[in-house]
Amino acid sequence: MFWVLLLLLAWGFAGLACTRLCLAAVRAAAADTDDTTADRGHALTLYEAAFLSGGPRRVADVTMVSMARQRRLLLAHTGWATVVDPQGRDEIEQSVIGAIGPEGQSRIAPVRATAAGAEAVGRLADGLVRAGLAVPDGARTSVADGVRQVRAAALAVLALGLTALLMPAQTGMPRLLVALWFALPLTLTLSCLVLARVEAHPYSRWASPAGQRLLGSLTPGPAAGDERSFLTSVAVRGVRAIGEPQLRAAFTHRDQPWRE
Repeated sequence: MFWVLLLLLAWGFAGLACTRLCLAAVRAAAADTDDTTADRGHALTLYEAAFLSGGPRRVADVTMVSMARQRRLLLAHTGWATVVDPQGRDEIEQSVIGAIGPEGQSRIAPVRATAAGAEAVGRLADGLVRAGLAVPDGARTSVADGVRQVRAAALAVLALGLTALLMPAQTGMPRLLVALWFALPLTLTLSCLVLARVEAHPYSRWASPAGQRLLGSLTPGPAAGDERSFLTSVAVRGVRAIGEPQLRAAFTHRDQPWRE
């Protein structure tokens, strides 16, 4: 009976994904136990908040936004970055200027990618890992990744079950019974998602549990507030927190296919 093979595939997808999620949750719980004192006495800088919220690219974004607000970098709504002041005030700003290049002008997308991979951002990440606030690079197959895998497994189980039900009637096997057999791995995946939502939410690829607690203590203000609150909002929420249409368009601009 071909539907049995489909059922075995469904159990394989569900079992593998749920096992990975459980292992990731156990590692996260162990890390939370180990770093209960990691967040004491540490005040997050703007760059640290950006990294813990969105990783290296978020650091590049908040750096460019900060320089643009100070009129030291021009970010055009057409997606170009132009250097106004070539003197970076710290090594991450210097990385952004270096990524733009000697001509002083470049598309924003490659600048973000290059600046995100700079040594300065790597040192920032290493410092956060040593402080117990960031997830080590080799351990970023986290609960968030596990949840995505279980969601994919649930969809796969559902697709396999529908395929089995749409097949010609199986000899001696009612369709209702076939559906019930596929309901078991589907129930397993959905149960894992519910437990992960209750026990391990919020999920984070970059911040450890201690880092998430520090991020939770930040109170980013609205875009119209003071400069620090504005940049904190960008660091925590990303470029979608930018309230200025022209500046936000600089990051969201996409060239048309016929443009070079």
